[in-house]
Amino acid sequence: MTQTEQKQSFLSRLFTTIKQSLKGEADFDYTSGSIRKAVILLAIPMVLEMMMESVFALVDLYFVGHLENSSFAIQTVGLTESVLTIIYSLAIGLSMAATAVVARRIGEKDPVAASKAGMQAVIIAVAVNTVISILGLLFATEILMLMGASPEAALHGTNFMRIMMGGSISIVLLFLINGIFRGAGNAAIAMKSLWIANICNIILCPILIKGVGPIPAFGLTGAAIATTAGRTIGVLYQLYHLFNGKGILKIAASYFLPDWKLIQNTIKVAAPGVLQFVIASCSWIFLANLVAVTGGDHGSAGYQTALRIMMFFILPAWGLSNAAATLVGQNLGAKQIERAEKSVMQTAKYNVIFMATIMALTLLGAEYIAGFFTNDLVVKEIAVEAIRIMSLGYIFYGIGMVLINAFNGAGDTWTPTWINFFGFWLFQIPLAYVLAKKLGMGPTGVFMAIPIAETAITIAGYILFKRGKWKRIEV
Repeated sequence: MTQTEQKQSFLSRLFTTIKQSLKGEADFDYTSGSIRKAVILLAIPMVLEMMMESVFALVDLYFVGHLENSSFAIQTVGLTESVLTIIYSLAIGLSMAATAVVARRIGEKDPVAASKAGMQAVIIAVAVNTVISILGLLFATEILMLMGASPEAALHGTNFMRIMMGGSISIVLLFLINGIFRGAGNAAIAMKSLWIANICNIILCPILIKGVGPIPAFGLTGAAIATTAGRTIGVLYQLYHLFNGKGILKIAASYFLPDWKLIQNTIKVAAPGVLQFVIASCSWIFLANLVAVTGGDHGSAGYQTALRIMMFFILPAWGLSNAAATLVGQNLGAKQIERAEKSVMQTAKYNVIFMATIMALTLLGAEYIAGFFTNDLVVKEIAVEAIRIMSLGYIFYGIGMVLINAFNGAGDTWTPTWINFFGFWLFQIPLAYVLAKKLGMGPTGVFMAIPIAETAITIAGYILFKRGKWKRIEV
């Protein structure tokens, strides 16, 4: 075969694999065959899925950034997203548990047990989120002020906070059901649900914020309505595919009856998973408060702008790293331990390449990117500084994400929980406080603490991964 023919053959195989990943290969066996192909089949829809999740905040940020009192509006969106990270923690923790347990049962060739486990996770999610939603509805203004918003900014954003918190069940179910699909190896449906949700959000945002015809202009509140409605439509799409009986998971009504043993097992895996993200989320909340206190409304708005932009680039990398969770879970279920480890290394390699590219783009284009989302010159200046400093840790972020997802996919959710506890609460928070307040660096000190801590967390994660405790976890 000539070199040209070999190249054409490679491109043909690559195109076929990409087509399969976007279509959804529910019957593909991830416990045998090419690891590279397995990573690509899972990673492409997972990357696109997480890109769509990050687009939610950016769409809101873009439209509200051009309203009157844009610093108030941007701050409200950013601080609300910071509070919602607690709900994201619940959603991601349950999602990780669902992915780990479903993937392990699929690897054991037991789809019935996988389906039952997934539905018990849904019961837990609905019960816990109901309490959180009620608290958000009742104390929206107080929460914003607790986060560091001025009384005027808090009142300005109360309705936004109430709608986002009140409708947060859509966030939890969107993450959780996607985790169930990912564990089963059908990442394409997870991707499509986020695409649908985002398209609805993008269409509804300008209509509800600015008003069209008989529809009044709701302003900042319209962004919350659009986002919540978009996510709810995405959940309805997920539910359709769960119940149509065409996938590997077959759902019966009896699976929604509480099975206390399954619920206990799911909580056992999910609780440290939720805790690890609560730890990280609380750290981000503390940093947001520290920036608001030392940098004022403009400093807070600049940081929140940079943070949303950073998350836009980091969430796709998180999506790629999700491939490691599915591959580790299914291969451990199939007793393919060496293959599980190789899958993690292959995924990490791809994530390093991706994050190195993103780091170069954000360092060079920080001014243009920040300027697109705000017309306030002071906010833009702070955002540019934050983007450039935080992007220095992107490569380590990428490796760390893969390692965390590998632990979680194996059901070893305690290891990354302890890593986060020491890395965020005992290192990042004190470091940010010292730099920002004691050394008088203000928001710049907070920005610096982020890549420094993330690098330390990644190094600790790699050492513990090589020790191999995750290989012996039973779920």
